[in-house]
Amino acid sequence: LNIQFYGYNAFLIETGDKLLAIDPGAMFFYWFRFTSLFPRSKWKDITHVFITHGDPDHYWHADRVAKASNAQVIFNSTMLRAVNGKLLALGPRAKGVSFTTEFNNIHTLTVDETIEIDGMAIRGVKATHGELLLKIGPFTTIVKPGAEERIGWGALGFDINVNGRRVLNLGDTLLHREEWEKYSGPDVLMIPIGGKVAHNTMNEEEAMQAVKTLNPKHVIPCHYNCPGLFSKSLNPADEEMFKLKVEELGIPCSILHAGDELNLYRENHMASQAGGTD
Repeated sequence: LNIQFYGYNAFLIETGDKLLAIDPGAMFFYWFRFTSLFPRSKWKDITHVFITHGDPDHYWHADRVAKASNAQVIFNSTMLRAVNGKLLALGPRAKGVSFTTEFNNIHTLTVDETIEIDGMAIRGVKATHGELLLKIGPFTTIVKPGAEERIGWGALGFDINVNGRRVLNLGDTLLHREEWEKYSGPDVLMIPIGGKVAHNTMNEEEAMQAVKTLNPKHVIPCHYNCPGLFSKSLNPADEEMFKLKVEELGIPCSILHAGDELNLYRENHMASQAGGTD
């Protein structure tokens, strides 16, 4: 299980003959740019695309990636709507809540629903996108999710069981301790920690509560210190403090920067050698 991280919540997971892409989005209008988070050289090899919600930093290039690779696309059923006899998805680059885009090979699911695709079992996990606080110079704007608001549209986490490993990606979400108890014990937990200032996700302390509830075998913090608008860090977090607290629970925690990769087989093998075997 090889995991590559590209900032925000953008992950590539390589296992066997599959290359899974989570949230093929773009930099959030960083100095007027929506640069692809995934290298374009990787697009054609992706076999499955998972979309946690419709914000630009998670969804901007989803249709382009799917077209380049003919990948299977998995997202919340609320990301689709019938329009003039066609089943259309929320437009990745459309303004507001507009359903304008056709995808091939779509699979939808809802919270607690499980679907099977190409030997994978995928379960929808409750996620709630929080309000987003944006500061531009002396001005502050708060954008709240709602029926007519684009932010957080289709929020859903994924519990992905592939080749005997469980990868749990929560997307952008607030804390749901009770609802997440049923997802305990994933091999990998990808969890947002950058909600202290922006309030759109959990902060470090809330994410620690989630870790204690979910009891994963390995933790990767994400969606923090992201470039956006005119800031190098739109959602700051103390990742080293978070890592220390996670490892105090006896759980390995990997801090990945854009372009870093983590091979879990190699990590587990090295840990076994260090600890000895029976």
